[in-house]
Amino acid sequence: MSVSVPADGHYAVVNANVPASVLGEPASGALKTVDITIADGAIASIGPAGSATLPQKIDMRGDIVLPAFVDLHTHLDKGHIWARKQNPDGTWMGALKAVLTDREANWAASDVERRMDFSLRCAFAHGTAAIRTHLDMAPPQHEITWDVFSAMRERWAGRIELQGAGLMGPDTILDGEKLRGVATSTKAAGGILGGSTAVHPDNPLIMRKLVEIAGELGLDIDLHTDESPDPAANALECLADAVIESGFNGSVTAGHCCSLAVQDSETAKRVIDKVAQAGIAVVSLPMCNMYLQDRDNSDGVRTPRWRGVTLLNELKAAGVKVAIASDNTRDPFYAYGDLDGFEVFREGARILHFDHPQAEAFAWARVVSADPAAIAGFGYTGELAAGAPADLVLFKGRSWTELMSRPQADRTVIRAGQAIDTTLPDYRELDDLMGQA
Repeated sequence: MSVSVPADGHYAVVNANVPASVLGEPASGALKTVDITIADGAIASIGPAGSATLPQKIDMRGDIVLPAFVDLHTHLDKGHIWARKQNPDGTWMGALKAVLTDREANWAASDVERRMDFSLRCAFAHGTAAIRTHLDMAPPQHEITWDVFSAMRERWAGRIELQGAGLMGPDTILDGEKLRGVATSTKAAGGILGGSTAVHPDNPLIMRKLVEIAGELGLDIDLHTDESPDPAANALECLADAVIESGFNGSVTAGHCCSLAVQDSETAKRVIDKVAQAGIAVVSLPMCNMYLQDRDNSDGVRTPRWRGVTLLNELKAAGVKVAIASDNTRDPFYAYGDLDGFEVFREGARILHFDHPQAEAFAWARVVSADPAAIAGFGYTGELAAGAPADLVLFKGRSWTELMSRPQADRTVIRAGQAIDTTLPDYRELDDLMGQA
């Protein structure tokens, strides 16, 4: 849609439909029509429709306005390598091996920097204000990537708030010297301690070692746990046990947690209860998990039997803080995606079934904005509230079904009260990195 935003930054977005919680009502899917007054890059007030007094107005005619997005789990260092390194069979292990090969051959600082910047330009154009990215830390990559990430965080300050989590595999975590090296570089870069494990005989030790060094260095934790179709995967439960037993009081986030959905109900309930007790937040990656999980080509072409995602509804019902996020972008783990928070929300509703009853569905809009912002502790809160930055996304759709039925490619993105250029970067910019120049 074409919206003309007054250049002086003093105007009102009127007759806008927003979640009722914006007006202090209980979180639900109900929509309320309001006027949002904007001045000096911030939201000056939110009141009932007809309350705005500024002469310059943008009339939404009942269309929906949401806050800018927060993407809690991405991989900016892997992004957009698909053209030079595809996944040979679409499996998780195929992706892991393909990325390892590409990383060893190509991930010089200049390569990582250009792909990161391209990804961030896509996210910004779609309306994202904050991103946490996991960064491969297999030595010696940690000596390259943290420097690139730190420079990117400074370059994008004021547009996208960035956090980085150092990602290690089980072998690195179990090697005390390597673990300390990665953890120390993570601390120096102002990062978060990350890792990945699913089915592993040493998961209890892995989690104890991670929690111990995180506590020693004052680091928060964000792990890939149980990204597997194997019900024997126990990384999430071992993480909860380690947090509870140690009394660790930092922020802890677990991503994926796919195995929870294929475990028996007794096991799943036990694990969910422990996760809630430990205060661990869970982030689901619906598009990537559906793409990778239950893909088995050993006997030829086969249709998957499950969606690959975790028990997000049950986790939320148990009081666990939850979010959904993009995950990978055009790399061997996920051949598609564009760091579009609305695409994540729209597809998440279909995949995770949080869209019914629809009277409650818009309460879930927070899983791509305010909820992940709170989990990560971003300065950007993802809230529509008086005094908050005027970081808004204006859509064409008056109701839940109208909003979610189209990709909203013509959305208007407002940052600090001004409409931004939403033109996406051309893939041709990366052709020379992909050997296509």
